[in-house]
Amino acid sequence: MREYQFPPSLQVGDKVTIISPAGKIDKGFLKGAKKVLESWGLEVAISKYAAGESGRFSGSVKQRATDLQLAMDDKQTKVILCSRGGYGAIHLVDQINFDKFRENPKWLLGYSDVTLLHELFQYNGFASIHSLMARHLSVEPKDDPCALKLRNILFGELPSYQSTKHKLNINGTAKGILRGGNLSVLNGLRGTPYDFPAEGTILFIEDIGERPYHIDRMMNNLKLGGVLEKISGLIVGQFTEYEEDLSIGKEVYEMIADMVEPYGYPVCFDFPVGHVVNNVPLICGSETELTVDNKGVKLVCK
Repeated sequence: MREYQFPPSLQVGDKVTIISPAGKIDKGFLKGAKKVLESWGLEVAISKYAAGESGRFSGSVKQRATDLQLAMDDKQTKVILCSRGGYGAIHLVDQINFDKFRENPKWLLGYSDVTLLHELFQYNGFASIHSLMARHLSVEPKDDPCALKLRNILFGELPSYQSTKHKLNINGTAKGILRGGNLSVLNGLRGTPYDFPAEGTILFIEDIGERPYHIDRMMNNLKLGGVLEKISGLIVGQFTEYEEDLSIGKEVYEMIADMVEPYGYPVCFDFPVGHVVNNVPLICGSETELTVDNKGVKLVCK
């Protein structure tokens, strides 16, 4: 089981750099995120092209890659917050050099399309945090539990989670490395060097706006590729903004449950991760224990 390096925990006064590696974003969300992070006692810098615009993107590939590389290379930066997802991080994967980053590792934060960067960081041996981004920090209240949990993780507290039971849950206990993110993005990395290793993985998945038969296709890709057989456990998060299509004969959760039931490992449904307000931060690359029983779900990072 591969071990991933954790960047150092934060101290008051440490620097966060906000970048936009994919879609363009309203400047107001950048300012709002900056204000919240400063209230945590952190210094905040907004990268040169974070508020830029080039079609649907925040900048050209060169501009977005430059912002990411500079943040990774900056000795003072301790956290890189991706302002939003959208589409576009795929353009940066083969543009980034980790030589200076290895000397000064830092946390990468984000979700959705940022799943690509999480896989890139894990490929290079570093843990990162699948987490809320700038809009969430801007619009949710100061005592938002997901934001507070993220702050606690950054300042050195290993997280644990509890989730309510679901009728489709499959009971059991598993230990493994927590990996995952957006299912569509993970599917797009299949067959590349950045595809996650299935053995010893507790996999979490979520998605937005995907038709049920698309989800079925992607899950079957994982099945036929041997991934579902090899993982140690499965966390099914939120699948949102789609129209249920019973022409495939099942609801989305039911389709996933039937597909993984033969493997015998623990599976939980409706976990609070995805394109929703209750999107808890998860450390990609952490050693994790997943327990699913009749009382509910417990996930502990160690």
